[in-house]
Amino acid sequence: MKTVFAKKALLTDGWTDNVRLSVAGGRIQAIEAGATATSGDAVAGYVIPGLCNAHSHAFQRALAGHTEQRSPAQHDNFWTWRERMYELANVVDADALTAIATQVYTEMLASGYTTVAEFHYLHRDPQNPDATDTMFDAITAAAATSGIRLTYVPVHYERAGFNDPDPAPHQQSFAMTLDEFLAHQQRAASQTSAAFSVGIGAHSLRAVSQESLQAIAALANDSFVPMHIHVAEQQREVDQCMSAYGRRPVRWLLENFEVGGNWTLVHATHMDQEEVAALAKSDAVVALCPSTEANLGDGLFPLHDYLSHDGRIAIGSDSHVSINPFEELRWLEYGQRLATQTRNVASLQDTHVGRELFMRALEGGAAASGRQTRGLQQGAVADLVVLGDDDPMLAGHSDDSRLDALVFSGYPLPLEQVMVNGEWVVVAGQHVHRDESRAAYIKTIKRLGETHA
Repeated sequence: MKTVFAKKALLTDGWTDNVRLSVAGGRIQAIEAGATATSGDAVAGYVIPGLCNAHSHAFQRALAGHTEQRSPAQHDNFWTWRERMYELANVVDADALTAIATQVYTEMLASGYTTVAEFHYLHRDPQNPDATDTMFDAITAAAATSGIRLTYVPVHYERAGFNDPDPAPHQQSFAMTLDEFLAHQQRAASQTSAAFSVGIGAHSLRAVSQESLQAIAALANDSFVPMHIHVAEQQREVDQCMSAYGRRPVRWLLENFEVGGNWTLVHATHMDQEEVAALAKSDAVVALCPSTEANLGDGLFPLHDYLSHDGRIAIGSDSHVSINPFEELRWLEYGQRLATQTRNVASLQDTHVGRELFMRALEGGAAASGRQTRGLQQGAVADLVVLGDDDPMLAGHSDDSRLDALVFSGYPLPLEQVMVNGEWVVVAGQHVHRDESRAAYIKTIKRLGETHA
């Protein structure tokens, strides 16, 4: 049994003083408010629950900063960026993916993410394309080394586009038959543990046929696991879907599938007002990735309208141009302010916008990763973040504004320790395997050489 004494802890009903958390078996066994610290306690300042990174492509960490040079055509967009991503995907083997993902996951933990939903479609090792599950093994090894809680979301990718039934040559590392994919998901699901769970996903409407998507969705619903899919990220995808299916992507999905609380739609950037209302009503979660969406020029999600219909959101770092959950929340709000020329756009349920965004991301992230309980409560997973109560960022802030400061102060994070599944993985502000993961990552990037740039 471990005990953590917090001067203040963010419990499900708000900030509470002098809280002792008793942890065993990777879960919070008891919570005592109004307690007194004892010699056996790990004494902490402010304790908050860790957030879920609801959308991650770990391998793309190696691409960050390598796509910011204007092309000769002088017309750069998501689709030109995608070509660079394909180049990287086709040189990342299992050993490289292990090192890259380990670095990504240690960085996530050091910034306050304690869970990651890994949206994984690099199914074939370019060094050994006939090997089974080696790329999956790389992801699980990285999660185990870093200590992050992993929801593995294997993703089906079977065609180049709505009217292109076969994958393009540079998509071969993604492609599987439907039977191969479903068998892979079942093998992965047979290996679950306390800190490892498995969902299922489809890359997008353009990359998966209606028949395959029906089979994938049926497995998700029958198995009660998270179901993830990219949708309506780009206007070009909307136009293609209109041409192929006669409907906008989100509308078509809602009309043809039982989209519900176990679904996570990633981005959903381009929706009309009817789609916004219907998606919110479905109880699905939208995973928003503001730093990546800005980097790729995707557009702005209709946040205020969606939240006004009680829509659910989670946040993710996607391509990992930034790995900081509070920065994602900050830029989620800032994008709306720039578009509307107003302030505090997302404060629909709470007058404090930082607090509202944090709590929404906490709830939505738990759903996206398949957890039934969230936050700091008895029986929940022991995933917590310790903030320094003497850090200048938080000085002068009350219980009401403390999360506002955390989201909207763009200073170094006041993060001292992180616990996942009852184990300390960040101590004194650094991940316990920081040096080893950095060294392995640097060695890997050197080995990949210019092919990743």
